[in-house]
Amino acid sequence: MRIKNLSKLIIAVVVCELVGVVGSFFTIPAISSWYLGLVKPRLSPPNWIFAPVWTTLFLLMGIALFLIWARPFAGPKERKRALAIFGIQLALNVLWSIIFFGWHNPAAAFFDIVALWLAILASVISFGKIFRPAAYLLLPYIFWVSFAVYLNFAIWRLN
Repeated sequence: MRIKNLSKLIIAVVVCELVGVVGSFFTIPAISSWYLGLVKPRLSPPNWIFAPVWTTLFLLMGIALFLIWARPFAGPKERKRALAIFGIQLALNVLWSIIFFGWHNPAAAFFDIVALWLAILASVISFGKIFRPAAYLLLPYIFWVSFAVYLNFAIWRLN
């Protein structure tokens, strides 16, 4: 791998992981206080699982982002559109943490996470048109967010 591409890979992964770090500023304090008092559905995983899962998902997202960003044969219009959609889903991801954990508002967070799921789907489709392996790297993310949609809805309804 050339130095230029290695730099792009590092930047892409760091950008995605930073989204997780920003979200964690809202998540960590709430996990050990407000979130503990919520009624959760039966399928709710233990709290410790979230950090390693999200760290891994952000890593996969960063690699997918790199694969699209560094793709030499992709049309500039298609690549720009795919990167814009990806940026929107990153913003919705951070916004969900702010709404759910920061504002303690599962109802509003539910609407954000549905928009996030749709934006991830749009990212998968747009990445797939450019380079399928990049789209495949986003599949664990959309599967996890699908589960998170269920958790968010159940927590909203139970509380």
